[in-house]
Amino acid sequence: MNDKITHYTPTETVPAHVAGRNRLEEWQASQPPNYFTADSDLQRKLELYLGKEKYVATAPHLYKFGQTAASEIDPLVREANLPHNNPFLNRFDGFGRRLEDVEFHPSHHAAGRLIYGGRPMAVLGEMGNWKLALSLFYLSSQNGEAGHNCPLACTAGIIKVLQHVAPAPLREKYLGRLLDPNYDTNFNGAQYLTEVQGGSDVGANSVWARPEDTDSDIWYLTGEKWFCSNVTADLALVTARMGHEEGTRGLGLFLVPRQLENGEVNNFTIRRLKDKLGTRSMASAELDFRDALGYHVGSFKDALQHVINTSRIYNAIGCTANGRRALTIAWTYAQNRLAFGQPIIRFPLVQAQLARMRTDCAAMLAGSLRIAKVMDDIELGRASEADRAFFRMAVNLNKYRTAVLAHEVIMTAIEILGGNGAIESFSVLPRLLRDNIVFENWEGTHNVLLAQVQRDIRKYAIHEPFLAHIRQLFQAANFPELKLEGLAQVEIIAQELGEVLAMDELTAAIYFRPLMDRLTDLYYTACMAAVSTAETLETTTTLCLGKFASPTSSKTLPGALASLRLVVSAQTTIVWMRLWFKRLSWMTT
Repeated sequence: MNDKITHYTPTETVPAHVAGRNRLEEWQASQPPNYFTADSDLQRKLELYLGKEKYVATAPHLYKFGQTAASEIDPLVREANLPHNNPFLNRFDGFGRRLEDVEFHPSHHAAGRLIYGGRPMAVLGEMGNWKLALSLFYLSSQNGEAGHNCPLACTAGIIKVLQHVAPAPLREKYLGRLLDPNYDTNFNGAQYLTEVQGGSDVGANSVWARPEDTDSDIWYLTGEKWFCSNVTADLALVTARMGHEEGTRGLGLFLVPRQLENGEVNNFTIRRLKDKLGTRSMASAELDFRDALGYHVGSFKDALQHVINTSRIYNAIGCTANGRRALTIAWTYAQNRLAFGQPIIRFPLVQAQLARMRTDCAAMLAGSLRIAKVMDDIELGRASEADRAFFRMAVNLNKYRTAVLAHEVIMTAIEILGGNGAIESFSVLPRLLRDNIVFENWEGTHNVLLAQVQRDIRKYAIHEPFLAHIRQLFQAANFPELKLEGLAQVEIIAQELGEVLAMDELTAAIYFRPLMDRLTDLYYTACMAAVSTAETLETTTTLCLGKFASPTSSKTLPGALASLRLVVSAQTTIVWMRLWFKRLSWMTT
């Protein structure tokens, strides 16, 4: 018996572990340096909805900010989100004077200067400019919440309240500061609605307000708010009870400044910062108001129309961006990661996952930008009552569905990266997942949104204009087979919805969510049909489904999808639509 110990001697010139790390470095280097140029979906949809002339005029702005977001903001956000750089509460200065402040890492402020400098709030100074504002937000949000994207959504809500319902003196006093793109001189906003006893049941709120006198818009708020994100905001919209009337009818909407005219902090205290799963570089807190000064700006109806709905479309765009970033990471990783002697992108199961992720991202963006178009029409006075009813249903369904789909896309990306996908220091995927979970519960959980849709359907029959909107999109489609299939699906869902509405509430609840999933997916398919139709009529853009739309990546996707290479972009959209029709059929079985 030979007891001699032999040692393995590698024969390759580059050790395997070195080669493996080199491949990972190549993957990291393949990340797009510009989120806008890497996203042909965004480019094509904006060209359709903005019109060629305005698209050409705004593309340089989007190009510049897309580059800033990918190349400069991303590393700052990564640094700000390191565990030892989290914000911390600083209630008093060294002399014991009350600050009620939060300390942030310098990288947080550096990112804020670049984000606000991209003018995502400034462009809202032009009425009917939602498509551009939300596109800038989409580019920023590919870095996750980033510590500033939730405040952007809240600030947009205050801008719209000032533009549409607030008294002129308040508009003149504050609007310019909110639109200011200079991070060091502007104002940013927050929304404090939630209370501990009610959560999403805002009608249970008990924070109360008393007027300074009978003729004044100045009120004083007292009570506790449970979930106050962007707690250092210069201005906050706060709901408070104005009298003895119960429910949301008794609530008013108040604009509460952080500082009083004399420079002192308003009469509130920060109880503690929330230890959140996600959005950790953005400070959320619990607040106690004790006769805090506020300006009455409207009713709870105004809060719903201009604040909550604004947050819900921003939330949907943020989820869409989370999904897009996850797709980018997974697609490029699959091109560079070797397993069993070949890049994992060559395996059909991985190809199928990537195709599904690509489809979901395209669908979310198409549906969200369509809603942004309707928002512009409403703001410019071009919308019909049917358009307004469509928006009321669409904004809630879209907020719900984008959160679900983005979660699935991010989880799939983590799966494609394997064990590496679960490591916080390896990629931004774990942070995107954590941020997205917060997004799922911000401004309405899934059940809250679906319950609102069901109430609106039963009370106002808003499903009828929503279905009519989908029919119009399919009827205008330039693809006969898909047009007929889409219209048939509309009628099937309409019939099933009628049957569900005839059920008792408990039984209906069993069927309502999956039915709304199918309806929203059908809406997304119709939106993709509209984009595809416009492209076949007006453009000759080409797109390879098997090639990531990035100038930094020229590798193709071989295997099962190879036959789809170099097809007209509209035809690629048809492929996506077919996948979504298959999804609808799967969901009915």
